[in-house]
Amino acid sequence: MYSQIIKDFINGESLPLSYLVDAEKYFIPLVNLIINKTNQSETAPIVGISGAQGTGKTSLSELLEKILKTKDLNVVKFSIDDFYLTKMERQSLAINVHPLLQTRGIPGTHDTVLLSEKLDQLAKPDNNEIIQVPRFNKASDDRYSEKEWQIIQPPADLIIIEGWFVGAPPLDINSLEEPVNELEAAEDIDGKWRNFMTKQLEENYQSIFDQIELLIFLKAPSFEQIFEWRNLQEKKLRKRVGHSQNLMSKPQLARFIQHYERLTRHCLRNLPKKADVVFDLNEKHQIISCLGLD
Repeated sequence: MYSQIIKDFINGESLPLSYLVDAEKYFIPLVNLIINKTNQSETAPIVGISGAQGTGKTSLSELLEKILKTKDLNVVKFSIDDFYLTKMERQSLAINVHPLLQTRGIPGTHDTVLLSEKLDQLAKPDNNEIIQVPRFNKASDDRYSEKEWQIIQPPADLIIIEGWFVGAPPLDINSLEEPVNELEAAEDIDGKWRNFMTKQLEENYQSIFDQIELLIFLKAPSFEQIFEWRNLQEKKLRKRVGHSQNLMSKPQLARFIQHYERLTRHCLRNLPKKADVVFDLNEKHQIISCLGLD
C-alpha cells in the first residue's frame, strides 16, 4: 500500500535497499499503530522518536510524516534540536555556569519554555491561529530568524518530535561523582557541568517527555558503534568536500562525542524498558529485532 512512497523516499535520501525491507516489515505496522493512536485521541497525540546519532531517527520521522500525510492527517514534525538556545544564550551559560555549555546538545542547551509553549498551542483543538515553530541553523550554530521559522496551520492531528535523548528518564545523581570519560575528568573536575545537565533533565524536560503518548526508541548496538558511525560520516564528508575547518579529525571527534557519552549510555540502558516500541539495530543500521509491535 505504501511501497511506492517508501521507494521514492529511499531514492530521494540515497538510502540502501535494505531500508525497504525494514520499512515494509516494521514501519508499516508502526504507521498503523500511530493511526490507531491518533483515532483514539481527542487531541493531537505526541509521538516521540529517540535514538543516538546515526540510528536513523530523522529518516524515520520524515518517512512517517510522508506516509501519514497520505491519510489526510495534519502532521507536525520537528526536532528537539530546533529549540536550541541561541548562540548568545549558550555563550552566557558558558561564562556564568560552565565553559562546556558552549557546545549545544545536552539538557540545558534547549529553550524548554518555548518548546512547552509550542506544544501547548498545538494541543488546543480549537486553536486556528497560525503557529510558528523555531528552526536551528547548525552551519551558523544559531537559531534562524523568526521570518524563517516553520509555519504550522492548526489544528494538528499528530505531533512527531525527535531527538537523541527524547524520553530519557532522570539520571541517578549518585552516579555523577565518577567521570565517565577523559572530557569529564579533565574539563569538569568538580562535576558542575554534569550536575547542571542532570538537574536540567529532571526539572525542565520530564514534564515535556511525560506528554509523549507513543515513544519509539532506535537502539544502537553500543556507544562505541555510535562513535564509529559518526567517524564514518566524517570520512565520507571529507571525501566529498575535501579539507574543511568544519570537519573533525578522529581525536577531535572522540573529544566531541564525549559530551554526550554519559546520557547516551543512560539511554541505551534505560529507554528499552521505557519505550513503547524498540527497534534493535546492528552495526549496519539494520533492524534485527523489535519490541512493541504485535
